[in-house]
Amino acid sequence: MNYTGTDARISPVKQSLGSGSLESLETAQNRRMQGPLGLGLHENRSSQAGFLAEVRNSNYSGQNSKGINSNDYTRTADFASGVSQRSQGQPLGNIWTHATTSSTKVESGIASTVSQRYNLKLEDYNRDERALSMTWSSPSQINQLISRSTDAYQWRNVSIGGGGYVTGIYHHPQQQDLAYIRTDVGGFYRWNAVNQSWIPLTDSFPLAQNRYYGGESLALDPNDPNTVYIAAGKYSKWGDKGSIFKSTDQGAHWQKLSLDLPMGGNEAKRWTGERLVINPLDSNNLLFGSRRDGLWQTLDAGSTWSKVTSFAGNSTPGIGITDIEFDKNIPGLVYASAYGDGVYQSTDTGVTWSKLAGSPIQVNRMTIASNDALYVTHNAGVSKFQNQNWQNISPFNSTAVFNGLSINPFNANDILVSLGETPSTKLYRSLDGGASWVEKARSTNSTVPWWTQFMRSHPSVASVEFDPKVEGRVWLTDWYGVWATDDISASKVSWTNYEQGHEQVVTFALAAPPCGSVLLSGLADVDGFNHNNGLTAYPSQRMGAGQTSFQDTYSIAYSESDPLQMVRVGGRRSTEVYSGAKSTDGGVTWTEFASFPTGILPQRVAVSATDPQLLLVTVSEGQAIRSADGGASWAPVVGLPNGPKGPWNWSQPLVADKVDGNRFYYYSAGKVYRSDDGGASFNLINSSLPSEDWSMIKTVPGVAGEVWASLDADGLYRSTDGGATFTPIAKVSNAHLFAFGLPEAGSTIPALYVYGSIEGQDKGIFRSLDRGQTWTSIGDPENAIGNSPNVMEASRQVFGQVFIGTNGRGIFVGNP
Repeated sequence: MNYTGTDARISPVKQSLGSGSLESLETAQNRRMQGPLGLGLHENRSSQAGFLAEVRNSNYSGQNSKGINSNDYTRTADFASGVSQRSQGQPLGNIWTHATTSSTKVESGIASTVSQRYNLKLEDYNRDERALSMTWSSPSQINQLISRSTDAYQWRNVSIGGGGYVTGIYHHPQQQDLAYIRTDVGGFYRWNAVNQSWIPLTDSFPLAQNRYYGGESLALDPNDPNTVYIAAGKYSKWGDKGSIFKSTDQGAHWQKLSLDLPMGGNEAKRWTGERLVINPLDSNNLLFGSRRDGLWQTLDAGSTWSKVTSFAGNSTPGIGITDIEFDKNIPGLVYASAYGDGVYQSTDTGVTWSKLAGSPIQVNRMTIASNDALYVTHNAGVSKFQNQNWQNISPFNSTAVFNGLSINPFNANDILVSLGETPSTKLYRSLDGGASWVEKARSTNSTVPWWTQFMRSHPSVASVEFDPKVEGRVWLTDWYGVWATDDISASKVSWTNYEQGHEQVVTFALAAPPCGSVLLSGLADVDGFNHNNGLTAYPSQRMGAGQTSFQDTYSIAYSESDPLQMVRVGGRRSTEVYSGAKSTDGGVTWTEFASFPTGILPQRVAVSATDPQLLLVTVSEGQAIRSADGGASWAPVVGLPNGPKGPWNWSQPLVADKVDGNRFYYYSAGKVYRSDDGGASFNLINSSLPSEDWSMIKTVPGVAGEVWASLDADGLYRSTDGGATFTPIAKVSNAHLFAFGLPEAGSTIPALYVYGSIEGQDKGIFRSLDRGQTWTSIGDPENAIGNSPNVMEASRQVFGQVFIGTNGRGIFVGNP
C-alpha cells in the first residue's frame, strides 16, 4: 500500500462478514456512482465541508467473480481541496468512502449488468494538507480494505413533524439565522434557514452512548459563530454520566471534553435556563451548573475543569443550578441560581460568590438587559434586580409559575415572559421594563396537519427568544416543537411552527403489513399514525383522531390471513384509562373495543392468523387476557406468568403463528410457552434459552411453527418445530432488534434484519438473505440510530425497506 500526503492512513480491518469487513460501512448519504468500472471517493458531509474526490485513471479490464480485476493494477484518486469550513489544523474526522464497480454478463443472448459497492474508511488527515492521493497496487490489498455490499442504504426519518419537548432555543448574536435548539430526549439541532428545516447534530452517537441524546444545555461562543458547546445526558440517576462536548464547525463534529457529571435532559426543570455558559469577554472561560455536583469552571475552553468550591448554593437535589448569566458590560459580574436556595452573585468571574438577599428562591430563568438589569422568572412570578434592589414585576401581580424570558436586543425595556409548567400559552409583554404588561393574543398557523387544537393551544412553553438580528421576530418552543412570528407587536400575534427535520416522537410499536399502508406506528403522547400519505409527507391526522384517540398506542397487530383486520391497544396515561380498538380497513378508521377490563394497562396484542376476532393482550404486572369476539368480552389466559411492569417496557414477548390460527407463543425469563387452543391456555415447552429482559419473539410469514427470538447480548435463536427446540444463529453475537421483510426477487426466504452485532463487531444494522448464514452491513456510521432504538419492522411490500423506532428521534426508514 502506497500513500502520498500528510498523516493519511487506512483504518484497521476486522475480518468478519462473509467477505471481510471494516468497522462499519460508508455513510448512507454518499453519492452512488454508476457506469464503467471506477473508483469514487468523497466525504459524507460534503454539504458542510465541500469535500469531493474525483476518479482518475480508471481504465482496466478483466474482473473476477467479486468484480475486482484479476490482474495487478494501479488506481489513483485525487482528493480535491475544499475544506475551508474546517478550522486550521483540526482533524477532519472519520471519512467513509466507496468504490462502485459494474460488470456485464451475457447469457443466452441476454446482457445483464451487476453493480457492486466496496467501502473503505479514511481517517485523521488535516485541513492544511490540501490534497491527498492514494495508490492501490494489487487486488489482494483492495480485498483487505473493502466490505462487499450489494446495496448502499439510504437512511432518513419518516416524516411526522416534531412531537417532542424542545426545551431551549439559541441565536448567535453575530450571525443572522444561526440558531440551535435542545430537546429533552431527541438531542440537538441547528437551523437551516435556506430550507426552513432543522439539522440533527447528534445522530452519530451510537446505542452505547444513547444517554447523550438528552439535552441538558447548550452554549454558543458569542465571539465565534463556529464554536458551540453542549451538555448532554438524559437521566442524572443513570450509572453512565452525561458529558460536555465542543464543536468548532457548528455542530458537524463533536469533541468530548473531560467533564463527566450526572445530567438530566429529561428530568424535572429541564425547561429552565442555561446551566452551561460562556463568558462573553473571555471565550476560554465557561461555567457549568450541575444538578447534583455543584458549580464547575474551565479557563481553557473546556480542556480542563475544576469545581468551584466557593459556590455555597444549597440547591434542591436533582435540580441543582438552573441558570447562569454573565454581564457582558461589566467584567467579572456573573449570576447563578441555586434552585430552592436563591440567586448568587460573583464580581470576580466566579472565584468568589455571595447570595443576594431577598432573591427569589425557585428560579427558572434569568437574563441581563443591556442596561445591566437582571430579570428572573420563578415559581412565584417575575422579579427584577437593579441597583442592588429586588422588585416584584409579575404581570398583574400574578403568583403563578413563570418560565420563558427574553429581552429585546434592540430595546432593553422590551421584555417577554411566559407562564411555565402549565398547558396555558399565556405570553406577556412589557415595554417599560416590567412596570406594566399586556397579554399577547395569538393565532396559530400549523404546518403539520395532525397537530390538534390542543397542541396548538396548550403546549407548555419552555423558552421564548427575541431574534437578535431581525427586529420584531420572536421564537418560542414548547412540548411539541418550535414556533416563530415576524411581528410580535401585532395586536393578535400569528405564530407558525417550523418542524421540518425535527423528528422527536418516542415509539412503542410499528406494523408493516403485506398490504394496505406500508407502515403504522404506535407512539407515546401523540397516539400514532397510519402513514398512508407516504413516508416523506406528514400524516394528515393521528391514527384515532375523531374516533378512538389515545395518548399512547402500545401495540399494533393484524391477522395474517386478512391483514386489513387490525387491532391496537393503548390508552390515556394521564388519566390511567386504557382500552383498545379494531379496524377493518387497514387502520384508516378505528372502533374502540366494546369493553375492556378496568384497572389494567395493556402492553402487547396478538391476533389469530385465521380469525381476526381472536385477540390476546398481555397486561402490566398481571395475567394476559383473551377475547374471542373482537373485544366485546374478555377472559383471563391460563398458564402464563404475569407481564412486566409498563408502559415503559419494549419487550415483545407475545406473537401469533403466521399460519396456524390456534397457535400463539410467549417468552419470559428464558422460557417459551405455547398455546394450541386459540390462546385459552399455554404450556411450557422450552426452558433452554437464556433469560433476558430485553427480548423479542417473532414468527415467519408463510411457515407454520417457525419462531425466532432475539435476546440482546445473548444473540438470536431459531425454532422450526413450534418452539420445542431452538438453534442459535452462529454469527449473531448481539440481537438488540430484528425483523422479517419481503424476500428478494426469485426467493421465498424472508429478508432478515438485525440491529445488533455480527461476530463481535460494534453494533450496527445488518441484513441476511439466507436465514443468517451470511450478512451485509446496511448501516450508516454517521447516523447510528443510537437513541435507544426500541422496535424494528421490515416492509413486506418493498424489498429492502426497514423501519427502526427510537426513544426520541422518531422513526427511521432505510432503503437500498
